[in-house]
Amino acid sequence: MFNIKSEQIIKLPIEKVFSFFERPENLSLITPKWLKFNILTPEPLVMKSGAIFDYQIKIFGIPNRWKTLITDYDPPYKFVDEQAKGPYKKWIHTHTFEKIEGGTLVTDNVDYDLYGGAAAKIINEIYIKHSVKSIFTYRSKVLNEILTPELSDSLLVSENQVIVQS
Repeated sequence: MFNIKSEQIIKLPIEKVFSFFERPENLSLITPKWLKFNILTPEPLVMKSGAIFDYQIKIFGIPNRWKTLITDYDPPYKFVDEQAKGPYKKWIHTHTFEKIEGGTLVTDNVDYDLYGGAAAKIINEIYIKHSVKSIFTYRSKVLNEILTPELSDSLLVSENQVIVQS
């Protein structure tokens, strides 16, 4: 099992930040274009425990279906999405939101596993962990632009910190 954790500070109230993240359609706004992310679930998309969302992404140009199940939903502090079907052997993404002085600390913690047995560690080292890390780096930049474009970068989002653990 592998882990990636990303933290950033958004200088907006927790309710506003959570409101943005709990809308599944916003995921397409903060996902890198190279993944060709597309939501397949028909609207309305309602975030709640037990909700299921279907997506399509492209990995190496090959379309991959991804089905996500919301296993925990505690607004405005936390939600967890787990891959029910997709390219990973396991994917559990915990989103937490913490009120801090002057804003909200957003933490993404992803526990994941790969197919491939012993080769999984090599695949993760060569490609997967760098790919996932780049997704969170991209997300940090785009969140800054979307949430309050009238503020300068330094006022809205602190530098994204991505921690990779094996």
